[in-house]
Amino acid sequence: MAMADIRREYSLGGLNRADLDANPLAQFNRWFAQAASGSRWRKIGIALYKLWHAIPGHVPIDVNTMVLATVDKAGRPSTRAVLLKGVDERGFIFYTNYNSRKGRELAENPGAALTFYWPDLEREVCVAGTVSKLSPDESEAYFKSRPHGSRLAAWASNQSNVVADRAALEKKWDEMAAKFPGDVPLPPNWGGYVLKPERIEFWQGRLNRLHDRFCYTRQADNSWKLERLAP
Repeated sequence: MAMADIRREYSLGGLNRADLDANPLAQFNRWFAQAASGSRWRKIGIALYKLWHAIPGHVPIDVNTMVLATVDKAGRPSTRAVLLKGVDERGFIFYTNYNSRKGRELAENPGAALTFYWPDLEREVCVAGTVSKLSPDESEAYFKSRPHGSRLAAWASNQSNVVADRAALEKKWDEMAAKFPGDVPLPPNWGGYVLKPERIEFWQGRLNRLHDRFCYTRQADNSWKLERLAP
């Protein structure tokens, strides 16, 4: 399966405003506790889901998830998880709404970083470099490969802006579904980015915290300098 075709639906639960604690730190502790323990049936369901994806021919769950770090013009950082959709000689490719928080920050400061973490392999990859937009043609070609509902969502969601409630979001999606019953065109504010790496670090977990770390640094002639780092 091509990297750009790796996708799944997120269907393990929902989140209502009434369910949230007034204190965000208390809400985090609640979610952390659930992640650390969880119900018996939820654990069984996740185990079966992982087992299914362990069968040869199935892509491991969320293997292309990466944390993207950006910085605004005031130097304030922010992070979020996005999906890697390609790697070539240009760098690491992902897609999003250009008017989202990350899009606005990348317009102000194109410097960014990525982190991949594969716990089953005890591996991490950290990437830093400069981000630029893909061409409209390349963005459109990928957009057309997305499921119909995902394409409608790109039109319905004014990403990162305040929305009144879930009903308002779903109403907007229904409006877009009525507007585009067939082909869904590429929104003018949606498309791809490529991060050109200047540094790539590979981390492999080892006993006694004496991990293996190797860092590639791009040189002026575009060659790579490879060095071992202390863990």
